[in-house]
This record gives sequence, structure tokens and C-alpha cells, in this order.
Amino acid sequence: MNQKPNNGTFTSKIGFVLAAVGSAVGMGNIWMFPYRIGQYGGAAFLIPYLLFVALFGYVGLSGEFAFGRLTGTGPIGSYEYAMKSRGKRGGSVLGAIPLFGSLGIAIGYAIIVGWVVRSAAGALTGSLMDTEPELFFSQMSDHHLSSVPWHLIVVLITVFVLIGGVAGGIEKINKVMMPAFFILFVIIAVRVLFLPGAMEGYKYLLVPHWAALLNPKTWIMAMGQAFFSLSVTGSGMIIYGSYLSKKEDVVHSSVMTAVLDTCAAMLAGFAIIPAVFAFGLDPQAGPKLLFITLPRVFQQMPAGRVFAFLFFISVLFAGITSLANMLEAVSEAAQSRLRLNRKLAVVLAGAATLAAGLFIEYEPLMGQWMDIITIYVVPIGAVLGAIMIYWVLGVPAIKKELMVGRTKPLGRGFGFLAKYVYVLLAGIVVICSFLIPGGIG
Repeated sequence: MNQKPNNGTFTSKIGFVLAAVGSAVGMGNIWMFPYRIGQYGGAAFLIPYLLFVALFGYVGLSGEFAFGRLTGTGPIGSYEYAMKSRGKRGGSVLGAIPLFGSLGIAIGYAIIVGWVVRSAAGALTGSLMDTEPELFFSQMSDHHLSSVPWHLIVVLITVFVLIGGVAGGIEKINKVMMPAFFILFVIIAVRVLFLPGAMEGYKYLLVPHWAALLNPKTWIMAMGQAFFSLSVTGSGMIIYGSYLSKKEDVVHSSVMTAVLDTCAAMLAGFAIIPAVFAFGLDPQAGPKLLFITLPRVFQQMPAGRVFAFLFFISVLFAGITSLANMLEAVSEAAQSRLRLNRKLAVVLAGAATLAAGLFIEYEPLMGQWMDIITIYVVPIGAVLGAIMIYWVLGVPAIKKELMVGRTKPLGRGFGFLAKYVYVLLAGIVVICSFLIPGGIG
């Protein structure tokens, strides 16, 4: 195995948890989760969703964190370690699949976050408030190379954060951006509460339609939302786990991450959906909600320019912290496999992300690219991670690592849940992603 890079560790539990939450909280929480609640049964949807979050947080997240901490490296090295524990080769090849998923998402994500930066700038200057939202969105997405400066800004910010290292960059920025994200969304949610007509949005989110629980698709969508919202993709959480101190309780950190990620998703719902209903607009999922529907809301809302700026800045924070995790996994692989120093590896990861992204800035191409990555590559990487942890490395080895830094024993059913229930569900996620148009995450 190649020499592992010494990137340091997180200096505190809260710093690690906020970094993990920063990785997990992303566009799926902001534009997809609120829509899916209303579409699949309102408050009834929360029942399967919370069940899956509890399971995936307890078994999936903790497994990936512990796997990374045990091996001290990212997916390529970790998968190689697991395969060698069985006297087998090919772990590095398998580990490259989820790593490519991280890079693939980062390529498209940087473009979307660039649109967020441009929208925040538009709110600050007033151009977002004076332009038809469809036109504003088309100006930054309907042409090749239509958003290069904003795209570049996002990549440069992320590279700058990562060059600072684990403690000085990732941990420090998440300690600022994640609390700021929550505070800004609370401010927006409180303002939305007083909008006439907002109550219909709360009904959309919270009135339970129990019949939806009889629909298998409700459970499938809740499972997909929980799985990908927690970012258990066989890559990013492994790399953050590799920077976790042996003194920390991995399971407790995983539960805290799952709870805060769910709070972020619910907060996004209370900030966005009631506002959309207050102005009689459609709570449509996807980029249009973020870049067309909500700007129209802000244009009609008193002090909308201020709230538009706060909103897009908070989304920017969620985007940068997620992007940092993706590029950290890529840069760590470049350090360990190519023996590059951290600074050069980070710059190359950022340059590759930007260069590839320039070819797909045109929104239809970006959408096709993200569909390929999120529907096919990422789910396959996720199930590979689950199999590698609980079947190849094995439950005894990962339970031993989970008990490092922990005094309370794991539940007696942990091994069964991990090896049979979690891995089976990860496989179902892959199958459903392939069979259901648009995927489930």
C-alpha cells in the first residue's frame, strides 16, 4: 500500500460533526426534501424517512467513519485494506468507483453553486429583483461557458479552504458556515411565518396523508432521500473518518450528524415551501425551485432583496462545505497514489473539476451529467462501500473499531442490521435508482 499522507486530524468532536454535517447538507436537503414531503404524504412521509435516517445514521454513517479511521485513508486505500484482509487484490480498483462518483458530483455541483453565487450577487446589486427569474436563470445556464467567473469563484474558494488543511481549513470553515447556515435559515423561516397564505405551505408539509404509507413508492423515495441526504456514498464520509481522533465515539458522532442533517432538511422545508404557497406558486422540485420560483417569491416579498441575499448566501455555505468534502476525497487520493504534496494535490483536484465543468455549463448537459453520476455511479459506489465494510472487512473488525473511544456497548442487533438489513437496502437503492426514472436520491 502506498504511503498515507499526513493531513492531520480534526481537533474537536464538534468540528468533526459540523464538517460531516456540512458534507451531508446540500441541494438535496434544500430543493428536494421539502417537495418530497408534500408529494408523498406530508407528515406521513416523515415516518419512513426518520426510520431510514436512524438506520443509515447508526449503521451506514458509523461504518464509513470507522472504516476511514481504521485505515487512515480514503476509499481507494480503505477498499484495498479490506480486500487484502481477505488475501485478495483489486480493492484499489473498486475504491476508484465511489471516488469517481465524488469527483463527478463535484464537477456538476461546482456549476450549480456558481449559479448560487451569481444569484446572491444579483440580490446584492438588485439585478435579481428587476429581472424575470426565467431570464435571469437562462442568462447563467442556457449557453456554453455562460457562467465561467462564478464557477471559477466557487472552485477557488473550495481550493483555498482545502489548502488550509483539515484543522485549519475544513474544520475552521465548517465551524463558521454551518452555524451561519442554520441561523440564516431560521431568520428566513421566521419571516416566512408571517406571510399571508403561508399556512397552506405548512399544511402541505405537515398534514399527514396516511394512505401514502400504503404506496411502496413512498417508502422507496424516503429510503433514497435518507440514504443520499446522509451522504453514505462509500467515499466522502470515509475520508472524514480517516481524520477522526481515536478518542472520539464514532457512533455518537454519527447520530449527531444524522440529527443535524435532518434538522437542516426540515428547516429548509419551513423556510421555502410556505413562502412558495404564500404567493400561489408551484413547489416544483429541482433547480427551478431554487433559481426561478424562489426569486419570484423574493421579488414580491417586502424586503425581499435582503432575504434573497441571505437565502443564497446560506445555500452557498451548504454548497461549499459539501464541495470541500468531495474534493478532499479526490485530493487525498492524489496525495497517497501519486505522492504529491497536499497543496499541489488540492490544486490539481480543483483544476480537474473546473476544466471538466467548463464543458457542461450548459444546463441540459449538466443535468445529463448529474443524472449519470447520481443514478448510476454513486449508488454503485455506495453499495460497494457497504459490502466492503460489513462483508469483506467483516462485522467483528468494524465493531472493534467502533468501540475505540466508546464505553457503552453496541446494541446486540448491530451486526445483523449492518450485514443483512443495511447492505440489502443499499442494494435495493441501486436497483431502484436504475429502474425509477430520475433515480431516488
